Amino acid sequence: MTASISTLRPEFYIKHVTWSTHEQALRSIREQVFVVEQHVPEALEWDGDDATAAHLLAYDQQQQAIACARLIETGSIGRMAVVKAWRGKGVGQALLTEAITYFQQRGCQKITLSAQQHAISFYEQVGFIVCSDLYLDANILHVDMQLNI
Repeated sequence: MTASISTLRPEFYIKHVTWSTHEQALRSIREQVFVVEQHVPEALEWDGDDATAAHLLAYDQQQQAIACARLIETGSIGRMAVVKAWRGKGVGQALLTEAITYFQQRGCQKITLSAQQHAISFYEQVGFIVCSDLYLDANILHVDMQLNI
């Protein structure tokens, strides 16, 4: 799969990429957000699913990677991260919309994700519902959520 631009906005754009071609950019964002900011142990962040997953990568107009998401073929969105300077500017919403479209085009009927507690309302805004109790993952409170499409 070659990288293709899917979402284009004046301030940023989103590409569909693979781990084999864009590992450095994907790794950089996730290290910054999860490992450095949220203190997720590296052994938990790098779980071996990246090579077989599809990925979304958002870039600003200077071609700097600013956000990412991992899409597992079973209909799961994960490792969604936006660098601090770009939070609250619609990048996460655009990534989520692009991920939903990706799974709709593949005939998925249900999308799942594990949401950090602080992000529950973000996912609820597009129709995800909580389907588990709170639990700790990497020492951060999470819930499982799903969207029927």
